Amino acid sequence: MEISWLGHSCFLIIGKEKTIITDPCHPDLGYRLDEPEADIVTLSHFHHGHSYIEGIVDDPKQIKSPGEYEIGGIFITGISTFHDNNKGDLRGKNTIYIIEMDEITLCHLGDLGHPLSPQLVEELGDVDILFLPVGEVSTIPVETAVEIVRQLEPSVVIPMHYKTEAFTGNLSPLDKFLDKMRIRELEAKPKLSITSSSLPTPTQTIVLSYL
Repeated sequence: MEISWLGHSCFLIIGKEKTIITDPCHPDLGYRLDEPEADIVTLSHFHHGHSYIEGIVDDPKQIKSPGEYEIGGIFITGISTFHDNNKGDLRGKNTIYIIEMDEITLCHLGDLGHPLSPQLVEELGDVDILFLPVGEVSTIPVETAVEIVRQLEPSVVIPMHYKTEAFTGNLSPLDKFLDKMRIRELEAKPKLSITSSSLPTPTQTIVLSYL
C-alpha cells in the first residue's frame, strides 16, 4: 500500500486492487489535486474543503454517509459523529471511515469535533493507520488528538488538517501537536509505502509532505 498526502484531509491511498481518495479539497484552500484518478472517494462531510468531487477523474464510487460498503474486496464502514462538541449544532455531522484493504485497517477521522466515547472506541476497533486532524480551530483540540492516539493505539499516526505554507485558512501548525506528543524532530516523507507485515510497534507518527 502506498499513501500520499494531497493536502488538508485528502489522501491518495493506492492498494493492490483499488485506489481511494479521502476528503478531496477545493483548490481555494491552497492545495492543487491535479486531477488524481481513483476508484473510490470517501467524504466525511460536505464542506467544500472536504467534498471537491469535481477534482477527481474516472467517476469514482462515492461513499458519503454512514453505513457498510464492499467494493472490489475493499470493506469500508462509515460511523456517524459530529463536527463539533455540541452534537452538531455548530458545524453539523461528520463521518469517520474505517477502511479495510490489503490486510491493513485505516481510520480517517474527518473533521471530528469531539472526544471519542468508550462506545466509539469499541466501535472503531483495532486501527493500524490513523489519519488524525491536529489543526484545532474547526476540529478537536490538540489535547484531544493526543488522547485519541492513546485510546486507539494505532501502529501509525498520520497528522492532517493543519496549517501549512500552502493553506489559505486558519488552523494551528503541526508543531503544536508534535510538542504535545513529545516529538522533537521529524522529517516529512513524500509518501508512505507499507504492508501489514511492516507495521511498526509501538505507535509511530509519520508526517507526509504535501505533493
